[in-house]
Amino acid sequence: MIKAIIFDLDGVIVDTAQYHYLAWKRLAKEYGLDLTLDQNELLKGVSRMRSLEIILDLGGISLSKEEMERIANKKNGWFVEYLNEMTPEEIFPGVRDMLRSIRANGLRVALASSSKNANKVVRLLNIENEFDAIVDGTMIVNSKPDPEIFLLAAKKLSVDPASCVVFEDAEAGVEAALAAGMKCVGVGSAEQLGKANLVIAKTADFTLQTLNSEF
Repeated sequence: MIKAIIFDLDGVIVDTAQYHYLAWKRLAKEYGLDLTLDQNELLKGVSRMRSLEIILDLGGISLSKEEMERIANKKNGWFVEYLNEMTPEEIFPGVRDMLRSIRANGLRVALASSSKNANKVVRLLNIENEFDAIVDGTMIVNSKPDPEIFLLAAKKLSVDPASCVVFEDAEAGVEAALAAGMKCVGVGSAEQLGKANLVIAKTADFTLQTLNSEF
């Protein structure tokens, strides 16, 4: 029996990917790289440092750990600048009502995002009170596809992992959810997220009736 639903943030509740892309593209340009949208897909669902490693690998660039830390923080500063322009209207249509409906029906709800800026985004969207627990990138050691973030969310909710459903838009996130022993709803394309138990085009396409029939 499903007792809790755990949501990823970016691509599931709101699209901050555009801000990440602008910040990474700006950083890549400083190293003579033109980061394309296709290449940016490789950065979805992974940590900030892993994203930087991927970009540097694309350009055949090697940097010291100290330099990587410095420019990763630089990128994050730009990202936060872009984030500050975010408004509550940017939450995906229907998601706020969906979160409230889930809790009104007795299910627990958590946010589990690898982003270290997740709490800031949630506050800007004015949805911090819609979650029973929030886990972000500052609370974990291992990034997706490691299941750590989802297992921690389940622990904070006091719910068995097997009783959780995760909403994810990234392949690494789907793998993490399944590795945690949870069910997973992929939000996006079936081609990319085919390992998920169910794939939907948009988060709000999912209803409690779907939950009862599919899980």
